[in-house]
Amino acid sequence: MKILLLGATGQVGWELLRTLSVLGELIATSRAGGNGVLPLDVSDLNALRTTLDAVGPDVVVNACAYTAVDKAEAEPLVAQRLNTELPETIAAWAAEHRALVVHYSTDYVFDGCKPTPYVETDPTQPVSVYGQTKLAGDTALLASGCDPLILRVSWVYGLRGHNFLLTMRRLMTERDSLSIVDDQIGAPTWCRSIAQVTSTLLARLAQNNAARQELAGIYHFQPAGQTSWFGFATAIRDRLGLNCTLQAIPGSQYPTPARRPMNSCLDSTRLETAFGLTMPTWEHQLQLCLDGL
Repeated sequence: MKILLLGATGQVGWELLRTLSVLGELIATSRAGGNGVLPLDVSDLNALRTTLDAVGPDVVVNACAYTAVDKAEAEPLVAQRLNTELPETIAAWAAEHRALVVHYSTDYVFDGCKPTPYVETDPTQPVSVYGQTKLAGDTALLASGCDPLILRVSWVYGLRGHNFLLTMRRLMTERDSLSIVDDQIGAPTWCRSIAQVTSTLLARLAQNNAARQELAGIYHFQPAGQTSWFGFATAIRDRLGLNCTLQAIPGSQYPTPARRPMNSCLDSTRLETAFGLTMPTWEHQLQLCLDGL
């Protein structure tokens, strides 16, 4: 099995480098390249098509996205290129060449007003440019005729890149107190667990065309339990043994250019049932991540 990984130096992509390498021949790309990773600017869709033709992958794993949620409000066309046109281009190639596509979506396709965790069939209603462009990418994949495996994830963190965990660790060492939003809920998701689940799913589907067609579609992936950003920050502080006072505030006291879903909880039952998985708790994942420091 030949796998093409796009975005190998991102949070999830970095973890995928390890988990996917045991499944077959892995060709990885990033914007800068280096260390065995091929250079590829995926915003250049012609260059992307050329790479797809040259590699001829059985599986394309797209770990690229425009994730600057607030900046997207001022750069909708840039967000559209990476979040909509990129997966649309991958989907068209994959449909023609009967390749499997793995793609990562987001809780931002929902408005966050539902009082319970979202399931895959809930109506989408994004309230930000980021969410709108990500939803359009999902729609393009589903309409293309290829076999897409779309994992919706949220609150992704890890020990690389820019994320809430690393920001909190830095700020808690610089300041005596912080104010953290407490009325937006979700479940923090470790990027390594996303990579591990991806490889598990691919091991099941990549060489089984019947299973690919039966199981293709959208799945929610989120660890068990839920918390707020304040709860997540508190868990980070306590596990790192830092001395910083945290104050819970409503989101209205921390305005941002893009609206955030108040409820980012995703129901993973469909994924668990289809693939025989059991979701660990977000607290357990956080401890495993911090054990790597």
